[in-house]
Amino acid sequence: MSHIQGNINTKFPKKERLSSKKLIKELFLKGSSFYLYPLKVIYLPNVAAESPVHQVLFSVPRKKFKRAVDRNFLKRRMREAYRLNKTCLSQNISGPPLLIAFIYIGKEKCTFAVLDSKLKHAFRRLDEEVKTNQNTASS
Repeated sequence: MSHIQGNINTKFPKKERLSSKKLIKELFLKGSSFYLYPLKVIYLPNVAAESPVHQVLFSVPRKKFKRAVDRNFLKRRMREAYRLNKTCLSQNISGPPLLIAFIYIGKEKCTFAVLDSKLKHAFRRLDEEVKTNQNTASS
């Protein structure tokens, strides 16, 4: 029974993927960002959200990785690291759900372990940034 419960939290359903062109455009125009090499993280609180889940987008630029297999490989690794650690993000951040873009800016492929640790660090940093933004907005 507990095995089934564990799988529920680690899925990555369609509702958690950021696919709306309107929301993506808004995220890139109005969102705040920070760098955590080899990632750039762009985020924006989604106050008009219908569902209480964070929506995420993963991107690897063609300029850095010409071959689609390499881009897909890195996106797959980032998605997997996110899927395994997303409970940390949900528990820490209160308030409206976030729109988040993870953009790979490194010049070479890095290991899953590196991406995993960087994503965990990014979640902690997102938590700090959202809290400071909420405190300045309420002041």
